[in-house]
Amino acid sequence: MQAAPPVRATAIPSVTDALRAVESLLLRGGQRTARRNAWSSVLEDRRRAKDRVEAQRVLEAVSSARTS
Repeated sequence: MQAAPPVRATAIPSVTDALRAVESLLLRGGQRTARRNAWSSVLEDRRRAKDRVEAQRVLEAVSSARTS
């Protein structure tokens, strides 16, 4: 009977980990922080836009219910 192959002791890095490693090599700390802050702003803007669309749907539903 053969022994099982050895188990890897280190985890395979994710794509995010790999991108952050490249980013740390290419960008200085301040630039990295600025880029991450900008991305956080983009995500927040998308969330607010989604909330506005949902609010508009609710208002239209209420409006059409009153006129029916």
